[in-house]
Amino acid sequence: MRTAVITLVAGRHAHLALQQRGLAGGTRHPDHYVVVALDDPAVAEIIRDRSPAADVTTVQLAAGRLPLATARNVGARRALTAGAELLVFLDVDCVPGPTLLDRYTEAAGIAETAGIAETAGDRALLCGTVAYLPPPPPGGYQLEELPELAPPHPGRPRPADGEILRGGDHRLFWSLSFALTAETWRHTGGFCEDYTGYGGEDTDFARTAAARGVNVWWIGGAPAYHQHHPVSHPPVEHLDDILRNGALFHERWGTWPMENWLRDFAHLGLIRHDATTDTWHRTGKPITRAA
Repeated sequence: MRTAVITLVAGRHAHLALQQRGLAGGTRHPDHYVVVALDDPAVAEIIRDRSPAADVTTVQLAAGRLPLATARNVGARRALTAGAELLVFLDVDCVPGPTLLDRYTEAAGIAETAGIAETAGDRALLCGTVAYLPPPPPGGYQLEELPELAPPHPGRPRPADGEILRGGDHRLFWSLSFALTAETWRHTGGFCEDYTGYGGEDTDFARTAAARGVNVWWIGGAPAYHQHHPVSHPPVEHLDDILRNGALFHERWGTWPMENWLRDFAHLGLIRHDATTDTWHRTGKPITRAA
């Protein structure tokens, strides 16, 4: 099964370089490594002459915002044009464990076999575990030490190596690390490109997948390790993106995504909810990092 790894990058060059090292150290190497640079011309030089060789393509910002959904679709089209049969999406912060590509490929083969055996097929989003790493020690992260630094995220299933948990909750899907066959990608239609900036596009993708009969499978032995970077809780710097994308999601699906963040913003007095129209609005209170 010809496998393509697709990652998006805007900055985080050191994180990208370590991801590339992780792919090179795996038990299976990608046939195609597609790196989508979001208005970041330095990317090609950062990972040039390293293994696996990166196929770098560029996407420009949309009104100053990161077009994450569009960039994923661009990466997928690039991979499919080159003959990819399995698409593996990795967040730039994620370092693949050594067996990640093997386990995703094995699971995709099982899904493909089920599709032949069953009239309706068994299309699936394949999701591995993700562990959030602490800040790197002096000298940086060492690939062989990553499994000891942090356990998989407790809010997601944690299947054992070789185990597949089928019938997963689509609400738990995230785009940090997932895979799907080319046929399943075409069936879902890709990501909705109306989303720009931070938040919502992966929740929408999972909802679309569910509506089109695509299952979620949690794959054991396909770990990814999320490299540390500073974050805000809640992410106040992304408030306007979250409100805009949340309203789009509400228009498409009738519910609001990212509800925990919306409640946190409301608690800080940054937004208010209109129960009559089920809409959220800015209050005008200034946003500060300290919030």
